[in-house]
Amino acid sequence: MKEYPKEILNEKQLETLLSQPTEATVDMFKTLDGDIIFLGIAGKIGPSLAHMAKRACDMAGVSKRIIGVSRFSNKDEQVYIEGLGVETIKGDLLDEAFLESLPRVKNVFFLAGMKFGSEDNLSLTWAMNSFLPGLVAKHFKDSRIVAYSTGCVYPLVEIESGGSKENDRPVAVGEYAQSCLGRERMFEYGSKANNTPVALIRLNYAVEPRYGVLVDIASKVKAGRPVDLSMGYFNVIWQGDANNMVLRSLERTTVPANIINITGKETLSVRNVVEKFAQIFGKVASLEGEEAQTALLSNPDKSYELFGAPEVPIDKVIEWTARWMDSDKKTLGKPTHFEVRDGKY
Repeated sequence: MKEYPKEILNEKQLETLLSQPTEATVDMFKTLDGDIIFLGIAGKIGPSLAHMAKRACDMAGVSKRIIGVSRFSNKDEQVYIEGLGVETIKGDLLDEAFLESLPRVKNVFFLAGMKFGSEDNLSLTWAMNSFLPGLVAKHFKDSRIVAYSTGCVYPLVEIESGGSKENDRPVAVGEYAQSCLGRERMFEYGSKANNTPVALIRLNYAVEPRYGVLVDIASKVKAGRPVDLSMGYFNVIWQGDANNMVLRSLERTTVPANIINITGKETLSVRNVVEKFAQIFGKVASLEGEEAQTALLSNPDKSYELFGAPEVPIDKVIEWTARWMDSDKKTLGKPTHFEVRDGKY
C-alpha cells in the first residue's frame, strides 16, 4: 500500500501531489501523438492537470508542446503556470477571432465554464457553458477532445441507489445544469457531425485542501457554524486521482462522444464527515436540518473499469484538509454550493 504524508506542509508539496502522474498515465504519453492544449487553464484544476501532463511527458521521455489558454486576469497566475513548464496564450475564448487564431493541436482539454455566481449572470453562463463549446468543437474538429462536464446534469437520486450512471437520462435542474447539458450536446453534435473523438467528463466532485466540498464543511465546523444536512450525502475524489483519469481519457475519446463519471465510490455522509472534522478540530459538531432521502450522487463503476480505483483514500484527504485548515493555510474562498437542491448556484 502506498504511503502518504501525514499532512501537506505547503502549496509546493500540494502541487507535487496533485500533479503526480501514475505509471499508467506515463505509459499513455509514451505513445500519444500530437501536442496538447488546455482551454480555460487558469481555474482550480487546470494548472495541476497541465503540470501533470508536462511531468508525464518528461517521465516518458517525449517532447510535446503543452499550451494553456486563459484570459489570465491575474498576471501572477500566468507567471505561475509558465513556471510549471507550460506555454501560455492570453485571450478571451469567446472572442471568435482569438479562438480562430489558436493552433489546431491534436489533443484538446476543455476546462472553460462558469458555475460560481451563475445565477447572477445567466446570459454569460449560457455563453460560456453552451455557446463556446459549439465554437470549440468546430475549431478543433480534427482533434480529439476531452471536455469537463458535471454530475449536476443528473437528478437527485435515492441514497441507496449507488448514484446515477452514464446511460441514465439527464434531468438538469436549474439554468446552470441546463447550460452544462447544453455544453455536452454541443460537443456531442460536433463529434457526430465532424467525426471528432470526444470524451465528456461528469466530475462530481474533485477535492483538495484549498477548496471543495470537504473545505466547505470543514470551514463551518472550524468556525463553530451549523452545517446544513438537507443535502446529506455526496461523492468526492482526490483531485490528483481525477487528474490522472482525465488525462487518460484521451485514449477513451470516441464517436459519438463517450460519457464518463469521475468521482469516488463511497457515498459519504455529511453528518459523519462533520463529526470527523469536529474531532480533529476539537470542536462540538453543530448540525441543522435533516437528511433528505435523495442526493446528487454519481456511480463511478465505468471509470473504475477504465482507469482503476482512485489511489488516495478519502479518509486521508479528510485528514489532509483538516490539518491544512487547522494551521490556517490558504484556501480559495470558492464554495461549491454542494448543498443546493434547487439548481440555483
